Amino acid sequence: MSNQHRYSKVERDAIYRVIAERRDMRHFLTDPVDPAVLKRLLAAAHQAPSVGLMQPWRFIRITDSKLRSSIATMVDKERIQTADALGERGAAFMQLKVEGIRNCGELLVVALADKREKHIFGRRTLPEMDLASVACAIQNLWLTARAEGLGMGWVSLFDPKELAQLLVMPTGSKPVAILCLGHVAEFYPAPMLVQEGWTEEQPLQELLFNNTWGQGEE
Repeated sequence: MSNQHRYSKVERDAIYRVIAERRDMRHFLTDPVDPAVLKRLLAAAHQAPSVGLMQPWRFIRITDSKLRSSIATMVDKERIQTADALGERGAAFMQLKVEGIRNCGELLVVALADKREKHIFGRRTLPEMDLASVACAIQNLWLTARAEGLGMGWVSLFDPKELAQLLVMPTGSKPVAILCLGHVAEFYPAPMLVQEGWTEEQPLQELLFNNTWGQGEE
């Protein structure tokens, strides 16, 4: 059956390629990001789907070097606490490079907006859909960054209340991601945590069910 809405094979291949080659990057060059490229990436993020078209994302671009240093220190503190919580795997965790805050060309904090409680459409029983919408915006940014030849790393090692206070965010808002964005010497051939032996990816067939939970293919 023909499909007049289908993209060309070259265009489809490019989409699948950028998804397959996206990586959570931790190693960056200090070269600046072209402002025009950054503008395109943020525009793509802003085109993400959102529940009830509420567009709950807010992007804070960190350009102050002292503020960047404070964020890096905050992440370092949480890294140590995470290592303690991991118990016997703590030492191995401390050997991993978990962020590139000090070196990346651009540093962004992505947050949930305040006053979200007034948005009921699509959230009455699933209020967390605002967070899902923000994740879609981040994914848009990630994929377009890869297409532009830039690396991006999502850092979640921070105390949301502490970061919100540092960034003078309003009550009710919440930071959900620190994004390191910039040029890289090379992209990892596989996810870094796989390369470092921290974990393995699960195959799709183990996560795909039919009709009821846990029911595999017949």
